[in-house]
Order: sequence, then C-alpha cells, then structure tokens
Amino acid sequence: MQIPFRSSERASLGVEWELQLVDLRTRQLTAGAVEILEEIRPEGLDEHPKAKHELLQSTVEVITGICSTVAEAKADLAGTVAEVRAAAERRGLSLMCAGTHPITDWQTQQISPKERYLQLVEKMQWLARRLQIFGVHVHVGVRAPEKAIPIVNALTQYVPHFLALSASSPFWVGCDTGLASARSKVFEGMPTAGLPYQLSGWDRFEEYMETLISTHAIESVREVWWDIRPHPDFGTVELRICDGLPTLDEVGAVAALSQCLVEQFDTQLDRGYTLPVPASWVLRENKWRAARYGLDADIVVDDKGTVLPVRQAIADLVEELEPTARRLGCEAELADVHRILAVGASYQRQRAVALASDGDLTAVVDSLLAELRDGLPRSGPGDQPPGPVPGPARCTGGHAA
Repeated sequence: MQIPFRSSERASLGVEWELQLVDLRTRQLTAGAVEILEEIRPEGLDEHPKAKHELLQSTVEVITGICSTVAEAKADLAGTVAEVRAAAERRGLSLMCAGTHPITDWQTQQISPKERYLQLVEKMQWLARRLQIFGVHVHVGVRAPEKAIPIVNALTQYVPHFLALSASSPFWVGCDTGLASARSKVFEGMPTAGLPYQLSGWDRFEEYMETLISTHAIESVREVWWDIRPHPDFGTVELRICDGLPTLDEVGAVAALSQCLVEQFDTQLDRGYTLPVPASWVLRENKWRAARYGLDADIVVDDKGTVLPVRQAIADLVEELEPTARRLGCEAELADVHRILAVGASYQRQRAVALASDGDLTAVVDSLLAELRDGLPRSGPGDQPPGPVPGPARCTGGHAA
C-alpha cells in the first residue's frame, strides 16, 4: 500500500484548538455547535473554513490556515474565536478550553450529527462516548516522507515536556483525579491512540497502515490518533499530545516549541545526522510521570535511568531552541514558555482556584472562562513551592445533575 505524502513547505504551521461551549447560567457543557456553525457559515459554502464540528455538540474546533509564523497562527485563531464567541454569546453560551470540563458528566452530552462521529460511537461504544476531552494539535510542515518518521520518533522524547506544560485536566465529572492530565489517560483507552509505534521508515508506516486497514481495524489513516503522527494529506508532522490550553498565549508557546523542534530535526537530517529513537520504556514512563505529576515530575532523560526535573528539562530546551526561534520569528512566543512556568500550568491554576473556593468547581469554570477571554494570568501558583501530592481521587463540589 502506497500512502502519498503531500510535502509541505518547510516549517509551515497549522494549529487546531478545541473549544468548549459553556452555559453561562449553569457553567455546564452545553450543545450549541450545530446552530453556531450554521450561523457563521459563509454564504455559498458548505461549512465555515476555519470552525468545525467535533465529536460533541458542545465543542467547536477552530483551525488556522497554512501559516509561516506562530504570530500569524495566533492572529488567525483569534479572528475565528471572535466569530464563534459572538454567535455563542447570542445563545447565552461562552467559550473556554481545558483538557476536561471540571463538572459536566459525559453521559449528558449529544454527539455531533456527522456520519463519521456516529460511526465512531457505534464502533467504539463507551470508549468513544466518554471522550469529553479537549486538546490542541500543532502541524508542522515536512518536505519529504523519508523525513516524517525519523522526526516523529525523535519528537517522542519531548512528550513529557509538552504534556506537563499543557496539563489542564485535573478534574473529571466533579472529582479531583489526582492527575495533572486525566485527558491523556482517557484518550489512551482508544485502540489507536497513545504513544506512536517506533517505525524505521515510511515504508514501514505504509505496511502498518495497510495491515490495519486490511484487517478492518481502521477505515483510513485518519483513525490513527497517536500523540505524535505523520499526516500524509497535509504533509506535516502533527503533535497531538497537548491538553486543551485555556489561553492563546499558551497555544502560541506550544506551537513555537513544536515548530522549532521540527525545524531543528529537519536541519540535522539535512546535515546527515541520525535522529535519536528513545527507548520505549522511557517514553511510557515519562508520559505517565507527566500525566500524574505535571510540572513537578522528574523525568528519565537517558537509557541509564538518569532523572531530571521536567521544569529544568523544559527550561533547558527553550534555551537550546532560542537560535532556531530567532530564525523562525517566534522568539517571543517561545519565551512565553517561561511565563507558563512562572504562573503555573493550567492544572495548577485550576487546583488553586478550587482550594480558594472550598472545592466549588463552578469557580474553576469561571476562571477558565476568564482566562480564554483575558489571557494568561500575571501571577499564579507556579513559582510557589509544590504542595503535598494529592491523595486518592476525591469528589469535590459541582457534580452535574
């Protein structure tokens, strides 16, 4: 089976941001995407070019066009978000983003009326029905298929960096899960989600996809939802590991990290270097640590078992990528990684709000609504000494009816 790879301009960029529709009265996830997307659909088109349905009717995904810089991608997203927000507010709804909704029960949600999603639910049943989760996906252009798989393999060593920085799903249906990213563990329940298989080249990728399709495990390559994957139709490497990010500045920060890393690996391949392929046990362990402990994780940095605080690993990576960021014009967005480390990742900010509100998770919803509207806070729990590690999952206030 041959899978054409539609090569893209080097380091071109695309971003997808999954937004939650929230009822301002109840703070619950609420269906509204069908009506909103119909209202903003340009005349003569079947759908809005940059605002799309997702699995749930309480979700609108906004996407960029093909961008050359992170600043361009952020401006593109901001324009579409403004359109969606205006239509949402006319219905008593507003927008927010996090890896999960703190209080809404997934069993209350309506599936989008698109055949693709209805087939997915029919096939996967409970595994698909409970996918009340939200993410940010970053595409970076790659010029040739022979580069895609080595770059995917090399990027996997940074899964804990991206996951810890973006972790925003500590709560699930009104309970504190004890995790920084519950979303990542929920999504791993899908049979073709999670860490990518470490393949030796494009021909092996084609063979694996052919096996999945011929055995009816999947219908198309689009159903392989790895944390990092090649996207043949777009000619990109797609990083899907991040939890939903509450602010545009955070989206820009992970987009800058993604663009710089892919550009650096692309350059190294041109110079004849062989890119690293981390040990699979290290990848699994590091992803778990980031999902559990977020920015307080110690991650394994080599096959010998050496560990390093993920905060330090992220700061070191930003320093390493600064020359690449200057060439790509995303130095300011890359520097926003330091702002996130200073104020805390979203899971830390959410927990601080819950603590200050005596466990009232509607206050957490309010804080997430405010962050998407107003941007990354100027202060937060990030530079405070880490508190006690959460104990077993505990239910707090704000359960869905």
